[in-house]
Amino acid sequence: MPESNSLAAPPECTRLVLASASPKRARILGDAGLLFDVQVSSIEEASRAGEGPADLAERLAREKALDVAGRIDADRPRPVLGSDTIVVSGRDRVLGKPRDAAHAVELLARLVGTTHRVMTGIALAWSDERPILSRVVSSEVSMRSATREELVAYVAVGESLDKAGGYALQGEGGRRFVVEVRGSQSNVIGLPLEETLALLEAGGVATNRFEPERA
Repeated sequence: MPESNSLAAPPECTRLVLASASPKRARILGDAGLLFDVQVSSIEEASRAGEGPADLAERLAREKALDVAGRIDADRPRPVLGSDTIVVSGRDRVLGKPRDAAHAVELLARLVGTTHRVMTGIALAWSDERPILSRVVSSEVSMRSATREELVAYVAVGESLDKAGGYALQGEGGRRFVVEVRGSQSNVIGLPLEETLALLEAGGVATNRFEPERA
């Protein structure tokens, strides 16, 4: 979805703004039938001393949402969705996006043969004075063991460098190494769909979901 050149909107417009450049997140929302614009936040994704993984993911999601919401005219309020996904291995070791191919192999070597956690912080902010809503969703991913040669071959596919932990569940990474996902699969991809829809609804954003008819 193309990035919106302007966040100006008609007075009654409450169309969602996604504060992310991630095509994965845009695809998840689009496939769910939501209409939205994209405006990328300028928040630096850096951790703070003593900050745990869940706190980090939630804080970054909130900061991204607030950053974009602050650019929108408060007289024409719009809802803004921020999110941040991190991969956590071992004892709360946060693995970010790889710097290069060699770093991607290093990150993957920490994950294969183990079970790690994927955490996504989601936050809904409005451009007026409504309170921000946020939460963190966690999933567990188990990977089979793999040789260094297998990891190098996978990284050469080219899908690692913009992914936390260096792999894509929905791509070759998932097919080659993942043996089980416990929890939300869309969370591992980048946005926990059910939890996001619930957060939007709690914040007054229409998602067009309907309860199934009862016989």
